Amino acid sequence: MIRRDREWPGGDAEVSPGRTRRGGCMSAMKTARVGIAGVGLMGHGIATTLLKHGHRLAFLDHPGNQPVDDLRQMGAEALPTGAAVAEASDIVILCVTGTPQVEDVLLRADGIIAGLRPGTTVIDCSTAVASSTRAMAGRVAEAGGRFMDAAMTRTPKEAAEGRLNLIVGAPDELFSELLPFLRTFAENIVHAGPVGAGHELKLLHNFVSLGFSAIFAEAAAAARKAGVATGPFLEVLGAGAGKGVVFDRLKPFMETGDSAGFRFSLANSLKDLTYYETMATELGAHRGIAEAVRALYGEAVEAGHGSDAVPELIAILSDET
Repeated sequence: MIRRDREWPGGDAEVSPGRTRRGGCMSAMKTARVGIAGVGLMGHGIATTLLKHGHRLAFLDHPGNQPVDDLRQMGAEALPTGAAVAEASDIVILCVTGTPQVEDVLLRADGIIAGLRPGTTVIDCSTAVASSTRAMAGRVAEAGGRFMDAAMTRTPKEAAEGRLNLIVGAPDELFSELLPFLRTFAENIVHAGPVGAGHELKLLHNFVSLGFSAIFAEAAAAARKAGVATGPFLEVLGAGAGKGVVFDRLKPFMETGDSAGFRFSLANSLKDLTYYETMATELGAHRGIAEAVRALYGEAVEAGHGSDAVPELIAILSDET
């Protein structure tokens, strides 16, 4: 059964808080030595929140990081290699783009596994293919560490506020032990099952979210070509079955061109949809709709719109770019 730390938005399933184990480094959760690999938009928000909660923080110095002067001023330390980050940490958070980056930061000669101390926990907050996740968990275990996947939803804004959603794959005991720590930067936490289950459920979530976005964008583009005014279009969808989180995130773009409500790039969308298709193939699951949705995002990326946010798909399909 899926265990839920708190009520998940849009659902009413049973709430089952994880138990916090007495003893061990996580029981009191006063402070921990935390390392982060990947200080992008989401990782920077997590880092800020952890520092505000009094945790000691080291991060991997990398050209892909967001500006980190504020983190340094709060006491964070930049380290040159993943091994150095692991050596300085009780918990290492991975907040990188996807499966290739996770494998690289863990397995490279000076990577995290090379510096992992016995008992250190690796928390993978990326979006990844679960078969690779389980393989990486095995490598971490061989080095004496522990592993959980804790895939994120929501935006950089919620990351900076400590209000992320986490979908966790981990053994029951590890989940219960680390739950107080996860609560420092997450508002809603679902224990989806064993290692890999968090990433599987995240891919299912993103397929639905990005699939709905593609349907909405195609309908909006067709409405514009048909001469349907924006106001009535949004009013009808908002009062009917088209209403939902995706509608609320895309609506501002149609009204004012504001894409801030869904700051997720089309390139990352294509990556996640490709991962979903890989997962569906491995499972032998039907994937006809997934193939069509992935192809739509792929066309937009190939046309040079990879850095555009998801709401801008409306303009792309309307031939306005």
